[in-house]
Amino acid sequence: MNWGSTALLLCDLQNDFIHPEGAYGRAGLGNADIAAVVPRLAPLVGAMRAAGGWVVSTHFTLVPGRGGAPFISPHLRKLRPFLAKGDFVPGGWGHAMVDELGRADMAVEKVNFSAFYMSRLEWVLARAGVKRLLVAGIVTNGGVASTVRDAHVREFEVTVLEDGCAAFDRQVHDTAIAALRPVASIASIGEMLAGFAAAG
Repeated sequence: MNWGSTALLLCDLQNDFIHPEGAYGRAGLGNADIAAVVPRLAPLVGAMRAAGGWVVSTHFTLVPGRGGAPFISPHLRKLRPFLAKGDFVPGGWGHAMVDELGRADMAVEKVNFSAFYMSRLEWVLARAGVKRLLVAGIVTNGGVASTVRDAHVREFEVTVLEDGCAAFDRQVHDTAIAALRPVASIASIGEMLAGFAAAG
């Protein structure tokens, strides 16, 4: 495998989603399945870097408007009424990827479920020569699924890391993974690490 043309795409593994002091943690929406994804992914992030592959992070963003109050779509406001000024703000601590995964080679802001929607993701992947995506992150049925489907129609070779993703409900995660099988390969982090080891 040509790791130089492969990117590990980490979807929305941000402090405001995952850290206990982030926006979701402060609202009592911590989730053990989601928290467990980060330590599982850390060895794979290191292996990708060592092999010369790309590590790309996507960052859900609440764009600040007048006075810093964020623009929040009606469906999200209804679903997550606790979101407020300072949450997921570009350049802020909550907007950043969790420290355990280090810094990405490329980071892309996103404003909706799919990381391809109105973003520069496709452009930077093309400039980097990326043809294959290993996709992980949160949530499986939201940002991950939407990004994977958009990657598929853009003719990327996509592998979803089943244990590198999570949702707020285990059954929802399992259903989302099953629904992605027609458009992506499904693998485990262990299988990918074994591939690195076999390649030396």
